[in-house]
Formats: sequence, C-alpha cells, structure tokens
Amino acid sequence: MKVVAFSICALALTAGMATHFHLSLARMSLDLSAPRSAPEAEAISSGVRVSSFQTRLVAQAGEFDDELLAYLAFEYVRGVTSRRGVETLLTYERRPDGLIYRMYLHGSQDIPTAYDQFAGLESAGIVAAPRVRFVDPRVLHAYRQQSQWLDEAYDWTSGRSLTQVPRRRLGSFVQRWVKFKSSTDPRVRRRLQDAPIPLSKIEANSLSADIVTIAEFFDLPLEFFLGIGAMENNFMDVTGDLEHSVWKRRAQRGDIVLKRGKRGVLILNQAQGVWQITQETLRYVHKLYLEDKRDYSQLPAHLIPPRKLDVRDVPSQPLTTYAGLLFRDLLDHFDGDIALAVGAYNGGRRNPNKVYESRVRIAAEYARRVLERAAVLNGAPAAEMTFLRPRRG
Repeated sequence: MKVVAFSICALALTAGMATHFHLSLARMSLDLSAPRSAPEAEAISSGVRVSSFQTRLVAQAGEFDDELLAYLAFEYVRGVTSRRGVETLLTYERRPDGLIYRMYLHGSQDIPTAYDQFAGLESAGIVAAPRVRFVDPRVLHAYRQQSQWLDEAYDWTSGRSLTQVPRRRLGSFVQRWVKFKSSTDPRVRRRLQDAPIPLSKIEANSLSADIVTIAEFFDLPLEFFLGIGAMENNFMDVTGDLEHSVWKRRAQRGDIVLKRGKRGVLILNQAQGVWQITQETLRYVHKLYLEDKRDYSQLPAHLIPPRKLDVRDVPSQPLTTYAGLLFRDLLDHFDGDIALAVGAYNGGRRNPNKVYESRVRIAAEYARRVLERAAVLNGAPAAEMTFLRPRRG
C-alpha cells in the first residue's frame, strides 16, 4: 500500500500537479520494474485528469500454465469487465519449461479512473490482487494481437460433437471445466465467510472422470449433465436447501419430523452433495436403482450405490450415479425432451422449472462450445499455431 501511494504521488508531482486518490488499494501493487515515463496532466472542470505519456496502465489479473483454464478465466472475466469499460487481454510467453499465460486488464487512460476500475473489480471478487504496471503502447498492441489469435482458435466451428472425443481426452477437458466453475462460484469470488472450498485439481479430476463415466453409462447428453452440476452447486459438495420440508403420510427411518398433523408429518427434506438431490428424491431414485436392469458391475466400485439406503449418510461418489439415473429417468418420461427433463430435475415432473432449464442450457451450451473446440486443438496449444495469425497488412 505504501509503495503504491508513494509511487503514484511521485508521478503526479513530476507532472507538476497534486492529485488526491480516494480508492482503497490495500491489495494492489505497482510494478516498479516496468518501463514508464512521467504522466501528463490536464485541467478539467471537475478537477485534474492524470494520464500516462507514451505508456499505458495495465493490471495483471492472473497467471496460468494451462491454456484451456486460462481461456475459460479470460472469457469469464471479459464478460464482466466489458460492462465496466475495462478491456481484458490474454497473453502468452514461451519459457524453457513451456508456455505461460497472463491475463491483463486495461482501463481508462485517466490514471485515477483506471485505479478505481481495477479496485472495483477486486472488491467485487472478479479478480484478486491485480498487479498494476505501465507498458509501452506497442506492448499493449502485442497483447491485443495475442488475445485475437487465441479468440480465433477457440472460435473455430469444429463440426465435432463431444460424443466423438475419446473418453480419456474428454475427461481432461471436463476436469478443467469443473475446476473453473468451482473457482468462479459467486460465494468463492466474494470471499464470503461460509463460502465452500473450490475443488482441488485432484478432486476435479476424480469428479470429472465420474461424470464422463456416468454420462456414458446412462447415455446422457454430457453438456446438460455438466450444466446441472454447474447450476446446482458449481460441483462443490455442500448441503443446500437447509430449511426445505415436505409433508408425507408417515415418517421413515432417517426422517427429521418438524410437525405432525392430520395430513401426516412434515419432515425436513434437505438437498445434499454436488447434485443437490433431496432426501425424498433420493429414496425415489434408489428404488429405481434396485429395479433397474442395467449391469452396474460395469461401473467402478466407488460409483455403485449400496443395496440398502441410509438417507443421512450417502457417499459423495454414488450421488453422481443417482443424479445420472434420475436424469435418465426424466428423459425417458418426457420422451427424450431435454428441456422438460432438465426443468423437472429441479421442479419435478408435474412442474418443470423453465427458469432453471434456461440457466442450465446457457451453462451447457457454453461447456459444449469450449470443450468441443479444445478437443479440435487435440492438446496442442493454440498459442503456437502460427497459421491462425492474421497476415501483416
């Protein structure tokens, strides 16, 4: 904080103007090693505007060693910053040990306004501890070119569906999608006190392998299965709907009775796990499992549900199997209508939730678009595909 305040004030004094900075920059830092020159100042009706002279102010907002994760984060941040007048750029650099990707923010040419923009993005949880620096305009132009090349690579129309991608490669792409979604969960971004913990690479890898396996076993549209997971809890294993309750004729083993009346008993019907399956739905889908004629021995042992259900203690892995079976049952009930099946996953067969379905569809279409295009690249970094670069002139 002291370095930032001192550096900015020194620059303002160099220009012969005194400037007041009112924003909170507790976590921001200024890269003093970056080449820069003194800013110029001009008087305006509302005060003094300070802008850089022959340099541009940018903030490094992320660094990655994985191209797909970098591009996912880039698209996510760009969708937010564009509404705030901030340009988001994704760059890459070749190192002896491989490519490194950096995400930069470029705001207003007016320095105080740019700092306000960066601080606002940080306080909103969109970026964490951006590192501010000055760069030559030619460097900024190079950043824009690199962003354009990556955009072109991931904007290809592949004509290839996810079902054509080998399971091993597909699992790798899904793993990064799942990890990305958990890390951009609103509760995580805002650093709330009770925010769930984003998935580690190992957890994301295990869950993504299970998702791909179950989608294949039940012949599910993978992108919509991913959309449901993203919509429910961004793939994090936490309890939801803590106060959700339902009336039933009589209590069963494991029920927490809230009230008794002429209608029967009111029980707590919490949802649990990545897939947010309620206690009563879990009983229903477990019955489906016991009656199902599919050969569950084809599944890995950790995905096979137990023959006896304890609704208060269900391992997290079989919940993915239950979610897949429930989705398959809904697809069969609605004769393959994905919209109705997805809506019923949340609202029930009698009242499919159209709003829920539309949000799942957005996540599903985004997942399909990015994953299919990543698959076309076949593991090769787009940053090294020089034929994508526009010709000079």
